[in-house]
Amino acid sequence: MATQTLPTPAVVADSADKLVRDLEGSATLPLWAQMAKLNPALPNPRCTPHVWRYDEVRPYLLRAGQVVSEKQAERRVLMLVNPGRNEAPYTTDTIYGGLQLVMPNETAAAHRHVAFAMRFIIEGNGGFTAVHGRRVQMNRGDVILTPRWNWHDHGKDGSGPMIWLDGLDLPQFRHFPVHFVEHFKDPRYPAEDIDTDASPIVFKWHKMQARLDAQAGDWASQRYTRNDGSEVSKTLGAAAERVTAGKSSPIRQETASSMYHVVSGSGRTIIYGPDNEEEKLTWKRNDTFCIPTWARFQHFADCADGAGGAGDVYLFRCDDVPMITSLGFYRTSEDDAEGLVSH
Repeated sequence: MATQTLPTPAVVADSADKLVRDLEGSATLPLWAQMAKLNPALPNPRCTPHVWRYDEVRPYLLRAGQVVSEKQAERRVLMLVNPGRNEAPYTTDTIYGGLQLVMPNETAAAHRHVAFAMRFIIEGNGGFTAVHGRRVQMNRGDVILTPRWNWHDHGKDGSGPMIWLDGLDLPQFRHFPVHFVEHFKDPRYPAEDIDTDASPIVFKWHKMQARLDAQAGDWASQRYTRNDGSEVSKTLGAAAERVTAGKSSPIRQETASSMYHVVSGSGRTIIYGPDNEEEKLTWKRNDTFCIPTWARFQHFADCADGAGGAGDVYLFRCDDVPMITSLGFYRTSEDDAEGLVSH
């Protein structure tokens, strides 16, 4: 009887590409295909340096005051959206900024949330904010804190708009989905007026400017801190800077990112690239700009013109230094890399 010969199965050559294709549906991905992306040689922020010009944004904000009611808005804010990401809530990769408007006799209804907020008052008189039963007045240059889970509402007496810059840690809640918001049953949470100058959540500009002016040199920087010397929150911090007219700040490069607001004066910030190419951000009073992590930057104040012109530059800065530091991620280009080794 003849022996039947069976066909030999075709041998399919294996390959790295075939392996990746075969992984589909396995809920796994090959690290080797994304090693450079996940382990970059340098920090790789998605957000880019940018300036939001107050003279351009303010008319839109005032239009919103006419066509968007306080009830429709809850908070009438134009968010400062970084063009590098083109989505909220990213002013930098870790900081949310927005310009908020309250019109006369309006109430931004009471609510509370996990997110921490700080507010730099830009424009207006007669505005107030009530934080967990304590009502304080808003004045230009004030920094007012809204600690986590405190009931708060905002209002405005008198004429004209009240505008301020909000800084919140909202981007963190894209990574930690633990953010809650609760609305109070009434538009305003019961509150009493207190002495704004004595409030621990209000930092008056004239006091900060005096500290800056008392510091020697062409550049001065002072942190906003609580009475015990600690940062204003565990996630976001704040500082103020002075640059003498016609002078510059030191070149800095750090793993923190920051949102700057121009309190007074005009000038420019130079971002130095890896091959010393330069990107220039020009700004003036009331503009807001951002510096991403690890950007190498330097501020320059315009020269005073002798006729009441530019003068010294004063800047307000909201940054993520407290969070980056507490996580052990803060460093500057001046640090000895070997000294960063943990044990």
